Formats: sequence, structure tokens, C-alpha cells
Amino acid sequence: MITIFNILVVEDDFHTRKLIADVLLDERYIPVLAKDAYEALDILDRQHIDLMITDIMMPGMDGYNLTEMLRDSGYYFPILMMTAKETIKDKRKGFLVGTDDYMVKPVDEEELILRVKALLRRARIVSERKIVIGKVSLNYDSLTVSRESERYTLPQKEFMLLYKLLSYPDTIFTRMQLMDEIWGYDSETDAHTLSVHISRLRERFGDWSEFEIVTVRGLGYKAVKKDG
Repeated sequence: MITIFNILVVEDDFHTRKLIADVLLDERYIPVLAKDAYEALDILDRQHIDLMITDIMMPGMDGYNLTEMLRDSGYYFPILMMTAKETIKDKRKGFLVGTDDYMVKPVDEEELILRVKALLRRARIVSERKIVIGKVSLNYDSLTVSRESERYTLPQKEFMLLYKLLSYPDTIFTRMQLMDEIWGYDSETDAHTLSVHISRLRERFGDWSEFEIVTVRGLGYKAVKKDG
């Protein structure tokens, strides 16, 4: 089954807006276009949106204010900001008002798609909230893994890593994929940090019969469901 994603593009420049729309269409996403924040708000009142890409410098209401307003109103879909500004101060402001990622113009088309895919995958992990494998239950809201009378509350990154792997059993994820999705595209996390988290999960759940975390040499990791 093909999942259709509606991506709202808020950009006052016609040519940039069209370019982004074409790039998204090539990847089979549905671009929903708005020339400013007010048109974006109108669209959100009547249409489901899975992710928003917004410029920052726009007439009337800028991307910072739009993002802050949406977060305050309970919109939790991923938001990717694009701007010509690239100072740490500008990025900090963007993250403080609630953006999930940040790109500096001119936007590289391949990088844009990589970031969109990563944000949508992370959003899917969050939205599903719970995984059940035999007697094992993973609850995203409480970061807990339980089996009958056993119950563990994991550190956030450790839980997200296990949740990601068990969301797609038998799927091989490269180390880079896991680092990008769990720690973020711009994180300085290295492969050693990932290995440490994998080791901790194996130490804690290595004797559980329901699943196993397998190293795929030269590629990465996968989770395998077992007959528990």
C-alpha cells in the first residue's frame, strides 16, 4: 500500500515555491502550496497536512511566528524551515519556536528530500505510539518496555532506537539512517554512540525470547521477531 503524504509549502517566492513543488511531485508527495502564512493557516483549517516546509522571511507573518502559532494551537506535524539566514542565533530561534529541522538557501534538492523522508519517518514512529510483540509491549508515551510483570523505563534515545527497529522487523537500517533519525540529521553523534546504545539494549533484553537485535556486517542493524 502506498502512503500519500500532503506537504504544505509556505513560500512567498513563486519560482522557489514551484521548484519545491516539482521536487516533491517527483517523489510522489502531494505539494500543497501557500504564498504566505495567512494562506497556510486557511489551508490548515480545511485540509490534513503531514509536514510543512516554510520560508522564514515572508511579508505579514514570518515563519517563526507561523511555527510558534501552530505549536501553540496543537499542530504537531513536522516543520522544516528554509531561510537565507544561517547564523546559530537564527537556528536557535527556529528550534525554540518549534521547528524540527532547518535548511539554508539555496536549497539542495537531494538534501531536501532526505530531510523530508527522515522527518516523516520520525513522525510515523511517534504517531503509532505502541508496539505489541507477543507478550512484549512498547509504549512510546511512557518510554516503557514491558512483559508480564517486568517493566523497564528506558532513556529516550535508547527507547526510540528499539522502537524504530521493532517497527520494521527484518528491515536492515544502516548506521547512518539510525543516527539521522534518532539523533537528528545535523547531530554530531558518531557510530560509537550508536554501538553503545545497541549494546545496552542487548544487555537488557538479550534473554527475551520475543525479539533479537541482529548486526548485519558491513551494513547496520535489524530486529528479528522470534517465536516467544
